[in-house]
Amino acid sequence: MTYTHILFDADDTLYDYPKAESHALTRTLTEADIACTDEVMEAYQAINQQLWRDLEQGLVTQAALRTERFARLVQELGLTPRFEVGEISERYLELLGEGIYLIDGAYDICRDLNEAGVHLAIITNGIKKVQTNRIAGSELSGMFEAIIVSEDTGYQKPHPGIFDYAFEQLGLRQADKSRVLIVGDSLTSDISGGLNYGIDTCWFNPFHRPNTLGLKPTYEIRSLAELIMLAGVDH
Repeated sequence: MTYTHILFDADDTLYDYPKAESHALTRTLTEADIACTDEVMEAYQAINQQLWRDLEQGLVTQAALRTERFARLVQELGLTPRFEVGEISERYLELLGEGIYLIDGAYDICRDLNEAGVHLAIITNGIKKVQTNRIAGSELSGMFEAIIVSEDTGYQKPHPGIFDYAFEQLGLRQADKSRVLIVGDSLTSDISGGLNYGIDTCWFNPFHRPNTLGLKPTYEIRSLAELIMLAGVDH
């Protein structure tokens, strides 16, 4: 299949989110006089992951998520931070936006697809100011025709509303669906969203995670370099 447009997820697909998270969280908690113990880090990650799952299901807003994850952390572990959770949240987002770490092969595949004439876009549930800062400061800046952020659309993946918005921004029609591919690491947002919208899906699964959801992506890849052949273009 030859695709004219590829929609990339951002975190854990093009950008190394765990590395950015570790950098930002360690500095933020240290500044707030919270010891960065394994217990604290693991508790935060569990709380954060649950809230992002709740966001996908429409159970929490992104604005609430930003502070709620730190409020829950403080309450759950009985912490006494130096700053209020709102201040902690803002500092964390600032530092997270500085975490510009690309997944192996991200620059090469985007460059090669650009040179082959494939139209690229990012479609992300991530927080807008974090994503825009990270993309603008990275080697991938200028490679995308559109950056679709859930905050701008009022919908999160897997809701079809964010895909409608993406198609509008890219000048695509419903008849163009067969030429559009979404690439992402999340079965629940990227793959589920793409399947529900009727476009082809590519599950980026470098760590060989089992697919326990019964979803059937069009493709499954271990490295981003595999995309060049799936896209139907010459390398």
